[in-house]
Amino acid sequence: MSSRVVAIIQARMASSRLPGKVLLDIAGQPMLARVHARTTRAHTLQQVLVATTTDISDDPVFSFCQAHQVRCTRGSQFDVLDRYYQAARDSRAELIVRVTADCPAIDPALIDDAVQTLEGVGEHGVHARTRDSRRGFDFVANRLPPPFHRTFPIGLDVEACTFEVLERAWKEGHEPQHREHVMPFLYEGVELTATSLELSVGTSPRGFQVGVLNHIPDLGACRWTVDTHEDLEFMQQVYIRFHGHDDFSWEQVLELVQREPALSEINAGVRHKTVRDVDQRATRR
Repeated sequence: MSSRVVAIIQARMASSRLPGKVLLDIAGQPMLARVHARTTRAHTLQQVLVATTTDISDDPVFSFCQAHQVRCTRGSQFDVLDRYYQAARDSRAELIVRVTADCPAIDPALIDDAVQTLEGVGEHGVHARTRDSRRGFDFVANRLPPPFHRTFPIGLDVEACTFEVLERAWKEGHEPQHREHVMPFLYEGVELTATSLELSVGTSPRGFQVGVLNHIPDLGACRWTVDTHEDLEFMQQVYIRFHGHDDFSWEQVLELVQREPALSEINAGVRHKTVRDVDQRATRR
C-alpha cells in the first residue's frame, strides 16, 4: 500500500518585505490560489492543505481558503515547525511535502520527483540506502541553503520528509532556524556525495538519510519566488505571457526568460533570504 502523502503550503500575511503577498493578485488570481492549483496537480499527493496562523492578521487567508473549499489549518505564528507538525498529525500524513505560498511557479513534476525519491522508487529513488528498506530517504529536497549550492531556480523549492523524522525534529529541534524554517534539523551538517549528476546523498550528523536533487546545467541564480515588489512584477509578467493560465511547466518559464532576458532584470537585484534569516519576533517553543 502506498504512503499517505500530504503537501502543506505555509502561508501568512505578515511578510517582512512584502506584507500580504500571499493574497496579492497575479494575472487575475491571488498568489495562494496559483500555488495551490499548481501543487494539487502533483500525482503523488493524496491531500493538499494550507497551514496559516492563529493571528488575526491571517484571518483573510483562512477566509480565502473557506471560500474556495481549500482545507486550512491554523497554528503558531512564529513556530512554523509546530504549525507543520500539528497539520501533518491531524491529516494523518505519512509523508509530508513542504511548499511555501510565495512560489507561484512551483511545479508538480518536481513535487512528484521528490516524493518518489523519498519513497525509494522512480528514476532517483533506486540510489537510496537506508535502514528502512521500504523507503528511500528520510528527507529529500531539490535545494539546500548555503553553504550548500542550489542548482534549481529559487521558487521551485520542494522539501519532503517522513512523518517520523518530522516528529523527531519537532521534539528535539530548539534553535530558531529549526522552528521557523521547519526542516533544517534534518539536514544540518550533512556531507553530500553525488551518486549521479542529478542526485547527491548523505547521512546527517543526526543520522538522517538525505537526498538532494540537482539540475544540470546549474540554474541556481534564477529567481522565481515572490518576496518583494520586484519579484511580484516579474511573476505577473510571466503569467501574462502565459495568458493568465497556471498550467505551464517550469521548463516553459526557463524557455521564456531565455527568450526574453529583460524579464530576469526586473528582480535581478533582490537579495535572497537564507535559513539563518529568522523573524526577530519569533519565540522558542
